[in-house]
Amino acid sequence: MSDKELVDTLRTIADSLSRIAPPAARDNDLGRADAFVWQAETGWLEPVATVSRVHISLLRGIDRSKDILLDNTRRFAKGFPANNALLWGARGTGKSSLVKAVHAAINEEITDKLALIEIHREDLTSLPKLLGVLRPQKRRCILFCDDLSFDAADASYKSLKAVLEGGIEGRPPNVLFYATSNRRHLMPREMIDNERSTAINPSEAVEEKVSLSDRFGLWIGFHNCDQETFFAMVEGYVDAIGIKIDRAQLRREANEWSVTRGARSGRVAWQFIQDLAGRLGYKLEL
Repeated sequence: MSDKELVDTLRTIADSLSRIAPPAARDNDLGRADAFVWQAETGWLEPVATVSRVHISLLRGIDRSKDILLDNTRRFAKGFPANNALLWGARGTGKSSLVKAVHAAINEEITDKLALIEIHREDLTSLPKLLGVLRPQKRRCILFCDDLSFDAADASYKSLKAVLEGGIEGRPPNVLFYATSNRRHLMPREMIDNERSTAINPSEAVEEKVSLSDRFGLWIGFHNCDQETFFAMVEGYVDAIGIKIDRAQLRREANEWSVTRGARSGRVAWQFIQDLAGRLGYKLEL
C-alpha cells in the first residue's frame, strides 16, 4: 500500500469514527434564559426564549391562591425557607397559568432572577440527574411539573418522593418544586379504593402512594368559578387587548360560550376571547 493509499484509508477511518462518536456534552448555562425545558435523554436544559403565559393581573377569581404562591416564591427568591407546592383542582382553572405568572411577577421584583425549569411527568425518573446539574449552580430554580398524576403500575413517584423529602441528599437549597394536578392525592379515587380492597394490608398499600402529596408543604385548591367571576375574566382580557364591544353583548356571548362548553373556568374564558378576537379582527397582544 502506497503512502497516499494509507493516508486516504486513515482519513476514511477517522471520518467514520467522527460520525459515530457521541456529540460533545453541552454546557447547561442557566444564564442563557429565564426558562428551560429539561431534555432527559440528553441531559440538556433547553432554553425557552418566550414563555407562553399571561400577566398575573389577568388571573381573576383566584386571589387567595395568587397571594399564597406569590409569598412563598418571593421568600424562596430572597433566600428564606419556602415550601414545595401542589396546585390541584378542576381542569382549566389557572393552575399552570399561575405558576408561570408568579415566576414572571417575582422576576420583575428582584435582581437575581429565578429560573423556571419544566420537567415532563414521564421524565421524573431523571430527577436525580437533573438535581445533579442544578445543585452546584448559584441561580435559584423552580422545577415545574404540569399535570402530575400516577397510575397503578407507575413507580416513578418514588423518585419524586426522595427528592421532595427523605432522600439521602434531599432537595438542593437552590431548588423548589411546583406541580399541578387534577387530583389532590395525585391518583384516581378508584385506584385508592382498589388498593384498599385488594391489598393484604390496605392502609400500608394506600399510604405509600398517598404520602407523596403529603410531601408538598403547600396544597392550593382550585375550583370552577361562578358566573360573575367568569365575566370578570372575560372583561379583563377584553380591556387588556383593547377589544371594542358592548358590555351587554359581551356578556351574552360569553355566557352562551360557557353554556355550550358546559363549564366556566379561566381556560374557557381564554378560548372565548381567542374566538372573539379572531372574529372582530384583533391580535392577541397581552
